[in-house]
Amino acid sequence: MAEADKHRARIFLHRGQLDHAKAAYEQAVADDRLGHDAAALSDSLGNLGNVCAMLGDLERAEACYREVLDIQRMERNQQAIAHTLVNLGNLHIGANRPEKARPYYLEALDLLKPLNDHRALGILSHNLGMEEARQSHWDEAVTHFKNALDSHRIVGNEEGLALSYSQLGKTFLDSGRSTEAERCLNNASEHFIKLANEPGEAAVLRLLATIYEQRHDGLSARRCLERAIEIDKHFNLPEFEQDSQHLVRLLSSIV
Repeated sequence: MAEADKHRARIFLHRGQLDHAKAAYEQAVADDRLGHDAAALSDSLGNLGNVCAMLGDLERAEACYREVLDIQRMERNQQAIAHTLVNLGNLHIGANRPEKARPYYLEALDLLKPLNDHRALGILSHNLGMEEARQSHWDEAVTHFKNALDSHRIVGNEEGLALSYSQLGKTFLDSGRSTEAERCLNNASEHFIKLANEPGEAAVLRLLATIYEQRHDGLSARRCLERAIEIDKHFNLPEFEQDSQHLVRLLSSIV
């Protein structure tokens, strides 16, 4: 019975019918409790937690993940424990409680390192870098982003490389290290272009324009903004007006 509920839930999830998916996973959880299958219950609770998180019911999602964690700790599945800890950390980030996310992330990091789970380590290190950068802990943020890049390279995570190079570049820029920022942002741009992710490319170009403007290199700044605006128009991005105004100010200053 639980397997049929899980199958229905996956179909609803694929269709984007989250409320129906939630109801199906709730039934699967109830069935798995009756079946006394800890692994199946853990799987159903984890999926229910994911759907609740997508629906914005963070309190219910946290309750699901905590119960999953209890089961996993009893089974001593270190990798599964680490992934659930990351889910709990992500929930707190989503609820704008980053200080509560940090302990979960650090515990997950301790578990994942001996397992050499570099795909998860890359994402986790990136998240830790974002949190350190938010608090202006520049050196710590740089260390985490560089660790993320190392892990992304090992598993060939192109999207991870683009995002971590981008955030490392922003961190260098925010901390006044423009030469290193430019190098990282150019790397990020190359990866976004390889991925055909033009909105990601535009985000990097805005940062590069700031660097060139600070150096009084109006020509390079203009080229970056013109390309960003071209992408804004194509994808109807909300940054279009801001980028256009930035370009007008730039042009007026170099006339």
